[in-house]
Amino acid sequence: MADLLAITPLQAAAVVVSAAGMYVAFLVLVRVFGARVLARMSTFDLVVTLMLGAIAGRVILGDTPVLAAGVLGLGTLLLLEVGVGRLRTIPRIHRWLTPDPILIVDRGEIVDEGLRRAHITTDEVRGALRTHGIRHLDELAYGIFEPTGTISLLRAGRDVDPRILADVVDATGRPVLPYEE
Repeated sequence: MADLLAITPLQAAAVVVSAAGMYVAFLVLVRVFGARVLARMSTFDLVVTLMLGAIAGRVILGDTPVLAAGVLGLGTLLLLEVGVGRLRTIPRIHRWLTPDPILIVDRGEIVDEGLRRAHITTDEVRGALRTHGIRHLDELAYGIFEPTGTISLLRAGRDVDPRILADVVDATGRPVLPYEE
């Protein structure tokens, strides 16, 4: 019974190192492949996410999963998340961990290069337009792909406060400046 519950100090160290390594690898992969990985998922995206979790769990727990390894792995991941959350308060680290919002619709025109940079499709933009009750593209001043993987839509017809767009970049990485109605 003790074999199912306990681990040696060496196994405990392996769990902590594996959990930290998988956490860092996941942060890097999400940064490289974009926030879309975490956004509303299609069936395919859900399957891939579940597979990623299964792989990470297997790596963290090792050959024979035991209760102590599971608790230690979860604790390590949670401590890392708290630590990274605190590091996000440092502007330079925040900029690296959190991608810029990307302009994907500009004055009613879909920005193809913005879609490529955000790793999303025109179909996903159309879905967001329908969800927000946008009936015509000319009703839209801006569409922005947010770091959380969601799409924000700002309607045309009123000036946009420049502070709202302060961190938004176009497809080339340049800041977006609001136009006046």
